[in-house]
Amino acid sequence: MKVTSKDLTRFSRQIILKQIGIIGQKKIFSAKVLVVGAGGLGCPLLLYLANTGVGRIGIVDHDKIELSNLNRQILFNYKDIGKYKVDLTKKRIKEINKKINIKTYKIKIDKKNVDKIFKEYDIICDGTDNFETRYLINDYCLKNKKILISAAISKFDGQIFKFNFKKKTPCFRCFMPKIPENENNCDTDGIVSTLAGVMGTMQANEVIKTILNVKDDLLGKMIVFNSLKPEFRKIKLSKNPRCINRCINQND
Repeated sequence: MKVTSKDLTRFSRQIILKQIGIIGQKKIFSAKVLVVGAGGLGCPLLLYLANTGVGRIGIVDHDKIELSNLNRQILFNYKDIGKYKVDLTKKRIKEINKKINIKTYKIKIDKKNVDKIFKEYDIICDGTDNFETRYLINDYCLKNKKILISAAISKFDGQIFKFNFKKKTPCFRCFMPKIPENENNCDTDGIVSTLAGVMGTMQANEVIKTILNVKDDLLGKMIVFNSLKPEFRKIKLSKNPRCINRCINQND
């Protein structure tokens, strides 16, 4: 992405930060980020990636917009009901910054297509709502040493994880080895709209930190947020010796 005088003006409030500067902004322009899920987490995540200037964004989602989505999926409105999320998401991001290279995938991630899609991107953001897909994303990123930034939301509680599989780190299966008997999601448990905004924005923040190579306090940890108290807790994750991915021997 070529840096123009308009870019320098538009992103000037970022560029004057010593942790970013023109060099950091160029890194942001050159970044390749994939967002899996254009829902409650994906919408605020994508908004901030676009407004920060991330130059190449991939979006994976096979769903259409429903009325019940509108309380938290802030890229969409009533007129969008029945349309594919990726189509509207691309349109809205282009309205923010037409220079962004956007590629959409109107499919469900599976073992047959995951490599073809994921290999083009350096940072993977998981905003999905089921464990089967989370495990697939986790396992691929671990095997291929990708950076994975994952978030989950339910009711009034949110979680965010960051895994840099280029380094020794536990994986999502270390934290959650098996799918719970009762797999909860927004459809079954409900969700407060503001929680989606908070956690999606935190995902975007972790993406930008990763691009800028800022010292990482979240690596190998998870943040738990309760929106009622409100309260943040940081929890250290450990490698599980029984993890099927054998993280205990990773890179040893």
